[in-house]
Amino acid sequence: MHTLWKGAISFGLVNVPVKMFAATEEKDIHMRYLHKECTTPLSFVRKCATCDREIGWEEIIKGYEYEPGKFVLFEKEELDQLAGEASREIKIMDFVDLKEIDPIYFQKTYYLSPGDTGAGAYNLLLESMRQKSKIGIAKVSIRSKSSLAAIRVLDNCIVMETIFYPDEIRPVAQVPNLPEQTKVDEKELEMAKMLIEQLSTPFDPEKYTDDYRETLLDAIRHKVAGEEVQVAPEQKKANVIDLMSALQASLEAVKAKPGGKTARGAGAKNEKPAKPRRKTAAKVKETV
Repeated sequence: MHTLWKGAISFGLVNVPVKMFAATEEKDIHMRYLHKECTTPLSFVRKCATCDREIGWEEIIKGYEYEPGKFVLFEKEELDQLAGEASREIKIMDFVDLKEIDPIYFQKTYYLSPGDTGAGAYNLLLESMRQKSKIGIAKVSIRSKSSLAAIRVLDNCIVMETIFYPDEIRPVAQVPNLPEQTKVDEKELEMAKMLIEQLSTPFDPEKYTDDYRETLLDAIRHKVAGEEVQVAPEQKKANVIDLMSALQASLEAVKAKPGGKTARGAGAKNEKPAKPRRKTAAKVKETV
């Protein structure tokens, strides 16, 4: 696994050095956008409308639009400084019961392993949370973004779940067309409850699969096997030739032609030189 972050969990005066790893990965099948006419993959560029040219990452700066078209600018160093030392600390503020947190708050899961010198403190925090059946609520900054986090135990690993701040959760009252009162038929309610009971089972994640992904992969395999494949045209490569080599090749090409400079030079000796225009004008004047 690739280490995403290094820091420490702190609770009270205890400091636990940890390394962070992504606990999940997307299994989506990524498809590229192509030009339908020639199936060439499309590229998306960062283009400045004012300068009318593509912009490199080194030319980009972050800004907050406080009014339409007006921005306050921040360099990366400024944002890092604002994050401060807290960016390397997972500070546990409280311990709560997991069932008290609604799943709507959860964002992304990370595994935390002991740091190079933190095995003892790591085991102490893990075992104490396991025996007390508690999770820690902490603050953490990852890539200059501050988040709340739930620190919990999964098997023999400390896990961090980033969670939304309360003001990031939209109120249910904003959802349109919700019933003011839930009135149902009692017989229908009993039958629905019986159906739920019959379908109830312990959670087994292994029984659930991404049917769409499997169907799409199967379709891809069939298309490849049937050679229903479009090959993108080969892109023309710009030939970068040394200037002296290009000049030498050009001279040799000219000399090799029958009507080249050498042939024209030989023929030029047999031609009579044209009379100067000034002398001709003088003769016309004398005749007159």
